Amino acid sequence: MPAILEREIKLRFASPEDARAAIVAAGATPLRGRRLQDDYLLDNADDTLRRLRSVLRVRIEAGTSLLTFKGPVQPAAMKVRDELETEVGDGVLLLTVLEELGFRAWFRYQKYREEFSKDDVIVAVDETPVGTFVEIEGGARGIAMMAEALGRGPNDYLLDSYRGLYGEYCQQRGLPITDMLFDGNS
Repeated sequence: MPAILEREIKLRFASPEDARAAIVAAGATPLRGRRLQDDYLLDNADDTLRRLRSVLRVRIEAGTSLLTFKGPVQPAAMKVRDELETEVGDGVLLLTVLEELGFRAWFRYQKYREEFSKDDVIVAVDETPVGTFVEIEGGARGIAMMAEALGRGPNDYLLDSYRGLYGEYCQQRGLPITDMLFDGNS
């Protein structure tokens, strides 16, 4: 099965309420309700995937889990990379199987996500421990049009991962980089 080309950007917003209001005003309609996503990035002891600038992720959320492989980011005005993804029945069990095969979770992050759709894009409101972001995924033209409808342009595009954004947040505050979790979660 060929990989799907994933294209996305993130935009920073002051609050989930501001993000949600802007998205609805831009004409997007609700797709999936707010839920906690618990993501685990995995690699082997040699950090092979990180050296290849690739990602293996297990995402666990209410009612479903996903296994995702993402290839290296390609040079572009938006974040573009190959992606393979499949739903799995039991994310916790999958993590155990992958650990038995020599993979280990090297970074874990959480976010509350709510999704909307308009034309060929999915627009997510992501509430993270380090702020609110809107992630727009889909075709290049649709992403640019949605970003513009949200009052943003290419200079506002964030192309980094949540791991990268969290690392920047910690560095600016002199904090150690650990897992990005909401208080009380472990």
